Amino acid sequence: MQAIPIVHRPEPPAIAAPSSLGGYPTAVLCWLLSAGVYIAAKWVAPEMPPWGLCFWRLLLACAILLPIVHRHHGAMIALLRSRPLEVVAVGAIGLTLCQGMIYHGLNDTDATTAGIIMAMSPIMTMVLARLVLGEPLGLWKALGAVVALAGMLVIVAHGNIEALVKLRFNVGELWIVGSAFCWALYTVLLRRSKFGLELLPLVVLLLGAGALVALPFHLWEIANDERSALNAHGLLALAYLAGPGGALMYYLYNKSVETLGASRASMLLYLQTLFVAILAYLLLGESLHDYDLVGAAFIVVGVVLATVIKPKAVPAKA
Repeated sequence: MQAIPIVHRPEPPAIAAPSSLGGYPTAVLCWLLSAGVYIAAKWVAPEMPPWGLCFWRLLLACAILLPIVHRHHGAMIALLRSRPLEVVAVGAIGLTLCQGMIYHGLNDTDATTAGIIMAMSPIMTMVLARLVLGEPLGLWKALGAVVALAGMLVIVAHGNIEALVKLRFNVGELWIVGSAFCWALYTVLLRRSKFGLELLPLVVLLLGAGALVALPFHLWEIANDERSALNAHGLLALAYLAGPGGALMYYLYNKSVETLGASRASMLLYLQTLFVAILAYLLLGESLHDYDLVGAAFIVVGVVLATVIKPKAVPAKA
């Protein structure tokens, strides 16, 4: 999950349903490319520092997409002039911190485990939306959040109750939990901010803001991290992260939202976890641990409780 803005738009009208079928392959490809980001970042982690990956991915993806949104440059500049701190803050949380934490975490944990933990983000979003925006949570959503949280704790503690009691966690998985929280907070802040800009130009602005915030971290790495020099593997990974896994992925998500609507396009996000597991097995030789399977089962049950089961409507009194 790469911190794509969730912008609420009206769902496509019923008469457009047949043409909307074309949006599903677009959305599936989007989440497949997003899953590839985890694989590329994990593959190059021993040779490329996390903030370097974060900075260059954001900067290059922004540069690739900037000409595509040229018709919106005036509105983008106007938004930057009127609300610069908000744009930078949202970009920092959702793109700089969210992605930087993922890359940090992949130094110490599997890509498969990271993908499963990131599936918690929508549940975290529901809870934060209740706290920040006052959106109703309801019994089933609250229960789903608790069950999914239990699944995340199983994964982070590697299924070891003693480690859970004594708060002995894998540092890599804690970074991923932090990333999932940043993504959820980012989504809620976008709902609250209501920037009034179309999705793709807004993404481009936030990519630029995220790169600006990531720059000081990257400069620190250049001075202190021996992995800061780009080599062939780093360039290859960065080419994927910025191109297919960056600019193209954001573009495809924008198209899927236009066709399917934000809610349906976003629900397909859970495919990312499946794709990460498959790609990690095929390309990195990873396998699912027992605690991954147990934790994933809890998270799936939590997601079903929170998003599928609807409370019964109370009939209005005469």
